[in-house]
Amino acid sequence: MKTGNEHIFYRYELILKSAGEGIYGLDKDGKGTFVNPAAINMTGWLKEDIIGQPVHDKHHHSKASGEHYPRTECPIYAALKDGEVHHITDEVFWRKDGSSFPVHYTSTPIIEQGEIVGAVVVFQDVSKLKKAESELILMQRRNELLLLAAGEGICGFDCEGRVTFINPSGASMLAWPNRKPEHRSIHDMFGRGMPDSEQYCPVLNVVRDKQRYQASDHQFWRADGSSFPVDFVSTPVLENNQLHGIVVVFRDITERKLAEQNLRNALAEIEQLKNRLQAENHYLQDQINLNHRFDDILGQSQSVKAVLHQVEQVAATDTTVLIQGETGTGKELFARALHKLSKRNDRPLVKVNCAVLPANLIESELFGHEKGSFTGATARRIGRFELAHDGTIFLDEIAELPLELQAKLLRVLQEGEIERLGDSKTIKINVRVIAATHRDLKQMVVERTFREDLYYRLSVFPLTLPPLRERQHDISLLAQWFVNQFGQKMGKQIDQIPDSVMKTLLNYNWPGNVRELENVIERAVILSNGHTLHIPELDNILQPEITAQNTMISMAEMEKSHIITVLQATHWQISGEDGAAAILQMHPNTLRSRMSKLGIRRANLAQE
Repeated sequence: MKTGNEHIFYRYELILKSAGEGIYGLDKDGKGTFVNPAAINMTGWLKEDIIGQPVHDKHHHSKASGEHYPRTECPIYAALKDGEVHHITDEVFWRKDGSSFPVHYTSTPIIEQGEIVGAVVVFQDVSKLKKAESELILMQRRNELLLLAAGEGICGFDCEGRVTFINPSGASMLAWPNRKPEHRSIHDMFGRGMPDSEQYCPVLNVVRDKQRYQASDHQFWRADGSSFPVDFVSTPVLENNQLHGIVVVFRDITERKLAEQNLRNALAEIEQLKNRLQAENHYLQDQINLNHRFDDILGQSQSVKAVLHQVEQVAATDTTVLIQGETGTGKELFARALHKLSKRNDRPLVKVNCAVLPANLIESELFGHEKGSFTGATARRIGRFELAHDGTIFLDEIAELPLELQAKLLRVLQEGEIERLGDSKTIKINVRVIAATHRDLKQMVVERTFREDLYYRLSVFPLTLPPLRERQHDISLLAQWFVNQFGQKMGKQIDQIPDSVMKTLLNYNWPGNVRELENVIERAVILSNGHTLHIPELDNILQPEITAQNTMISMAEMEKSHIITVLQATHWQISGEDGAAAILQMHPNTLRSRMSKLGIRRANLAQE
């Protein structure tokens, strides 16, 4: 049976043995007097290794260099030296197997009657704590590296809007010093001097609402006073619903906005090119519908060879050419030859007949118009000049262009720019101009019906086409060509042209020139049976009485007479393969326009 004191000592010993920390009891010389099971488990040193032995010799507290503390300097004995309580951290104890582990320990002196008689050392294995601290430091470092390496700007603010952190990307974008950002505030980012309102500083809404805020295409301000567009997200830093600050993540979108603008410009250019291609397609479809009878210029006469030589000389240049000649001499054919031999032949030759367009539509046709620029303008239209950009435009019957448009055409030739109707913006164009007329422009200049400055601008390189009556040697060649062409088209094999027929063709004056010859041969092929060409109604068709007096009538009267003759021969059929328009090499709508201009009406002629 234990006494009262023994029972108390037993309970103290039981408490010490049950403690989770390691406990050593030391005498005044530093030798072990007590060791609890926790210390044995942590160190591997048994009771007999500790009791009566210097504890320093067992744990010898290695320095980082590997040297041992002298016993007199061993921290575990510090309490024995000065009688003070010592808290030691970041120390190492060595186990019996030679391994070590980090410890935190406290050395407390045992004082009896004013003398130090021993000490109690209580220690903890802090391996797990050290590992957690290392992992935390590593995680913090990794997070710091992520923030530093982020391409977006990252900026931290306190609840007053003062900067607490900024990463290098953000400092670079804002031109702020990243070492001392504390001198900056959120107002520097959103524009210092502006009112502190939601409109100017929306990030401050986060302080009030404690909610994430996101904005796109906003302006941030640099330290030098310049600004740049950003997308940004502002997020509150919360702990237990308590706001500790704000984090703003932003991205400079200058390149994106530039790319978007370039994309818009490219789309606009594509739209413009699409419209131009559509206009070209419509134009080319119209041209395909026109029945061009031949592709090459036929002729062996010296006058034709001289003109072809001039064509070869000027074709490769961008010089403006004025083709002059009587109706039917092939002005359009020579214009096509000029374009085909030019460096612009990969672009279309755009044709405009100034004589067949109504006066109120010529400007729109030449220069285009915007939607709503005049009554009936329901959509934007690209003009012929814009359509001919980098190519060639052929202005046929240029003498018929109204005076007010002659001034605009002169500007196009001088400045190389146009304006669509209803649009004040100028459009630069690069167009080679070929003009043609059967009228005497010099006389029109004298009569003030044609601008003198425009005449000289157009006639930089004039080409004068000889009339068929001056190409006697070419009549037989052309006649045979037309006979073969129309024979193949109509399924007839006509291989003989009697001398009498050829003599008639050679003796005729041909006021309508090659076109008239073509029409006569086509009608003759229609009326001929067998393999021999006959033109039994030549005199009636050609109206000799007019021919004999061709110097006494105007070209308009001659043209009117010829159109009437062809209409009568086709029984007033205008369109179709056998219609008057096909014979006259004209579009049906063009023929109707000419008939209206010349006053040709079937009813009126019937009454005459």
